[in-house]
Amino acid sequence: MLASQPQPQSHHLSPTFHLHHCRRFPPRPAILHIRSRRLHLSPISSSLHRTLPDQDNDGASITENNILRTHNSRSTALLLRHLSAQDQEDPHGQNIQGNLPLLKQDREKLLEISLRSKRTPQFPGSIYVDSSSPLAQSAFTGENSNLDQDEDDVDDEMLVQALEIRRKVTAEIFKEAMRKGKFGITYCENLVSRIPEFIDYVMIKAVAMKKLTEFSRSSYNVRARVFIDESEVVPLIRWLKHNSLSYPQIGKLICASRGNLYSIRGLAEWLKSIHVKGRFIGVALTRAGGNVLERSLQELDEIVEYLESNGVRRDWMGYLVSRCPEILSFSMEQLKSRAEFYLNMGMDKNDFGTMLFDCPKVLGYLSMEEMNQKVAYLKDFGLNNEDVGRLLAFKPQLMACSIEDRWRPLVKYFYYLGISRDGMRRILTMKPMVFCVDLENTIVPKVQFLRDIGVQEDAIGSVLARFPALLTYSLYKKIRPVVIFLLTKAGVSQQDIGKVIALGPELLGCSIANKLDRNVKYFLSLGITLPVLGRMISDFPMLLRYNVDVLRPKYRYLRRTMIRPLQDLIEFPRFFSYSLEERIIPRHKIMVENRINFKLRYMLASTDEEFDMRVKEAVERRRRFEFGVTYEPPSDSQNDDSTKTSSFSQMPDIAVEST
Repeated sequence: MLASQPQPQSHHLSPTFHLHHCRRFPPRPAILHIRSRRLHLSPISSSLHRTLPDQDNDGASITENNILRTHNSRSTALLLRHLSAQDQEDPHGQNIQGNLPLLKQDREKLLEISLRSKRTPQFPGSIYVDSSSPLAQSAFTGENSNLDQDEDDVDDEMLVQALEIRRKVTAEIFKEAMRKGKFGITYCENLVSRIPEFIDYVMIKAVAMKKLTEFSRSSYNVRARVFIDESEVVPLIRWLKHNSLSYPQIGKLICASRGNLYSIRGLAEWLKSIHVKGRFIGVALTRAGGNVLERSLQELDEIVEYLESNGVRRDWMGYLVSRCPEILSFSMEQLKSRAEFYLNMGMDKNDFGTMLFDCPKVLGYLSMEEMNQKVAYLKDFGLNNEDVGRLLAFKPQLMACSIEDRWRPLVKYFYYLGISRDGMRRILTMKPMVFCVDLENTIVPKVQFLRDIGVQEDAIGSVLARFPALLTYSLYKKIRPVVIFLLTKAGVSQQDIGKVIALGPELLGCSIANKLDRNVKYFLSLGITLPVLGRMISDFPMLLRYNVDVLRPKYRYLRRTMIRPLQDLIEFPRFFSYSLEERIIPRHKIMVENRINFKLRYMLASTDEEFDMRVKEAVERRRRFEFGVTYEPPSDSQNDDSTKTSSFSQMPDIAVEST
């Protein structure tokens, strides 16, 4: 027998080697006919060499369990069985393969075919029960004891599987329709993944079309394509994309429309009519709420007309709706109650319209309960209803801040710095933006910077209450450069810089190029040295805040009319803080008329009553002095000297000079 002969050994030759070998040594015809079966095995020679089992002397058949390579073991076993059947033919041409045992997989396959009454239908969306599933195995083997108990679960599983298959088919049909509309593959995939609700809607409508006479004999795919074309969803997607809507926004709109796709185009056209432009159309459509697509255009026009009658200009309406599209979802009663909440605080219509333009969220972003809580918290600082109305009209962003996360920690920190309740009210009214900035990242570093430059701890609170705008400036772009300029260009010493900032924190808000540098150059041009200028600034930091055009006429009057030396200005730099027309010139005329002279400090740093009293006293002393010199008896020299001494002793220490 051929089976008892030794197996030929394979040489693991590559196909390239075989081809090259055949070209050099073509086989002879006689040998080719004899070895045709051997050459047919050459493509799988390596596999057979590794998978052929060792056969015993009894001629045991080859089984699949002994095959090592599992990915093609079944096909290899069938091929070996076929070849062994050819080898086992007797000389008379009879086949002796009939006694070979069948494999287990073959028996299961034959059993499945015998139990199947007709071919399982294979069309898109059909249910195909896999033979490897527990349901099929139980059907083939007759084990139906648990099948009756779990019949409901199996039916649900089959329905879910059928639904998923039908959903995938519908999604592919929708993608095909979009590709016909000149959409890219990636865009189709991304958009379809965003509209699962609309895919289910198409699937339901396509199934319902089966009841129609003209579609009774049509397949599901045909009905789905017809419905997608009739709904005009693909042209709508193209139009929305042309209006700068992203595919997440388009998907959200399509799902929110609930099949009423025409409402999307109508609402988008209405938004254009109120000056909503560009990408804000998609923002307004998606953030307005699901019910806005169900509202009529007449209701939306009423909202616009009401806002326009309360101070919102027509050309502002698009900006307002773009930033707060939730307004479109309010009923007229809700909108009126929110508007009257602000109007009842003494806010007129113009202020109301300006407030909405500055911060549209104050009308539609918060609930009525949150709005009442924030107004009540602001009133705790000592503000009345009208004050809160003016405050919100000036800085409506306060309503967008959280009480627990923003306001309460800030108030506690201000108390820690020694700022009183009145100081907080001053900060709130002068710079309400302070209550909108972040405490840890914005306010705390600036307070620490004030400590580092030498500002006393008990003076920090007064500095912030006096100049709250300091807390809104940039530390590295505004505050630090001013301090460095004062130290390097203005002559202020490092020991006095804390005093300068504590006395004049307004310097931190001045421009270096347009204000501080120009003033420093002007004072240096007068002959004042840089160290002396630094001491003048330490005494009166506001010296650098005045305009040069205001300083120049005062200095000219001091030097040319009053004929005062520069030293008087160095000793009293506050001279520039007084009005030339209302304070300096009138008092100088009074001194000239009464032939007296005061230092600048006593001439200007007093009220009118104090100045008049001081002038009268100086005139009386001058008269006494003149009387003592003119009318004393010349013989009594001792009395004369004593009189002169007493007269000079009565002169004040404020350098009153007789003119």
